[in-house]
Amino acid sequence: MHYLYLMINLPYAFDALEPVIDKQTMEIHYGKHYKGYVDKLNQVLESATEFHQKSLEELLRDLDSLPTSIHDGVRDFGGGVYNHELFWQVMSPENQKPSDDFMKKIDRDFGSFDSFKESMNKIAKTLFGSGWAWLCTDKGGNLIVMGTKNQDSPLTEGLYPLLCIDVWEHAYYLKYQNRRPEFVDNFWDIINWRYVEKRYENRKNNI
Repeated sequence: MHYLYLMINLPYAFDALEPVIDKQTMEIHYGKHYKGYVDKLNQVLESATEFHQKSLEELLRDLDSLPTSIHDGVRDFGGGVYNHELFWQVMSPENQKPSDDFMKKIDRDFGSFDSFKESMNKIAKTLFGSGWAWLCTDKGGNLIVMGTKNQDSPLTEGLYPLLCIDVWEHAYYLKYQNRRPEFVDNFWDIINWRYVEKRYENRKNNI
């Protein structure tokens, strides 16, 4: 198989996010689930050579323009690759807080950090089945929260994702079993706010 997409390296060790996320979960999540999405995306795109020059972000943003032969595969497996690669980056072993500047943007669009956190938590804790909770920015630089099913991407909705919480069971089940709300509550201790803010600035500068 021609590998158009390669797995990215984790920016930390498998056990670096403990006790929030255990080593075994990270090893399986990265080495089995994420790898599976990369492998299947490459299979989908192997013969679709006219799309090999497009970035994954471009493919997901223009999903509805893709031929039916690859549309669902790019949505499911391409979304799986993109979502997971963001997920790895928005986590950090360091306990971080948003900068004063970014906190002002949160206050502007949600009223307070607590209100933002409550909105994000509600989506992450109550999303039916498998999916993701997101903090995104629209083309005007406004912050919004949303949820997506399965591996759907906010890019397809014209939004740019800054932060995500994976609420597929494989992201937390070994440690938390059916206690998804506990996983979501603990997730706030490992957010890489510097990376989230960098994505916001990059997006703002390229609108």
